[in-house]
Amino acid sequence: MVARDNVHSRLVAWLKILLPLAALGMLSTLFLFSHRIDPTKAIRYSKVDVKKLAREPQVTAPDYAGVTRDGTAVTVSAAVAQPLTKAEAPDPTRPGASASGIVARFERKDGATTTVEAPQGRVDPVKGQMQLAGGVRINTSDGYRIRTEGLTGALDRTHLQSIGTVTATGPMGRIEAGGMVISTPAAPAAAATTTQATQAKSAGSAAAVPGPYVLVFNGGVKLIYTPSGKGN
Repeated sequence: MVARDNVHSRLVAWLKILLPLAALGMLSTLFLFSHRIDPTKAIRYSKVDVKKLAREPQVTAPDYAGVTRDGTAVTVSAAVAQPLTKAEAPDPTRPGASASGIVARFERKDGATTTVEAPQGRVDPVKGQMQLAGGVRINTSDGYRIRTEGLTGALDRTHLQSIGTVTATGPMGRIEAGGMVISTPAAPAAAATTTQATQAKSAGSAAAVPGPYVLVFNGGVKLIYTPSGKGN
């Protein structure tokens, strides 16, 4: 019995020495057989142009959020934005930024929304303005789909104005016009009726009140009236 205890004791004593040594040996192999990092290969396959990034600073996925004076919640996001150069900026002290992949959303207190999308543009949160270009798409929650080449908008109030001609579809049908303005009426009397809009002919202006804002088409309006919203 005493001999068995002695054998067990010696075995435990040897294992206390051998096991740590084996662990150190296994750990050393990690360093012996590990691959060295080649900095030149990392730079060669990198998708980031460091020199361009230093020369042209930019921000990925920027966003802006605020509330207008009339209570509309405004959010503006972009894929990429970068500060305007001194030559591009109208005010060198507040240059603003140019951006691509712009999406702006205007949401009223009652839930009515207007979404604006543009491939490129400029946004100046300090001045509360944005200017979009490259083909602008405007969608309203009450069924208007508007297309125009460019657009100017305010960030401190509900005011969007097209740059150039406009084509649109909506509850009334198809509309072609020289221009368009979306704004909040100053008073109920300023709102036009849908009947006035449907009476528009090939010239003049037409105003529709699809919600808590006024949508005005002007500059020569052509309306193809489609009852029951078949023009959408």
